[in-house]
Amino acid sequence: MNTDVFGSVTAGCCRCTIDCRDQLLSVRLSGEIDQAGAAVLREKIDQAAESCLPQTLMLDFSGVTFMDSSGIGLVMGRYRMMKTMDGELLVTGASPRVRRLMQMGGLDKLPIFGGSVRPEKA
Repeated sequence: MNTDVFGSVTAGCCRCTIDCRDQLLSVRLSGEIDQAGAAVLREKIDQAAESCLPQTLMLDFSGVTFMDSSGIGLVMGRYRMMKTMDGELLVTGASPRVRRLMQMGGLDKLPIFGGSVRPEKA
């Protein structure tokens, strides 16, 4: 496993912490997810997933203060990636504002808010 892909990453106004333990890749996001930041986050999350081959990727949005449509693309792309790895994506901690944006983008139709982590209420 390439441990260089884990730890903290700053991408513009967004920051994330990436950790992998026991088949769980957890990514704690904070700040603002915009187009520039989402591109860097995508690359780092994908590298970490390729390195640790998780069963579950958990994206924790509890520290996210702003997200545009790039954040929806970030989630959708990680969902597809985990499906190709026969894994699952879980989204946790989204504020009502972020959760509403995810719903408007159609993410509520994906099974990403359930599973072993209880969904946040909008």
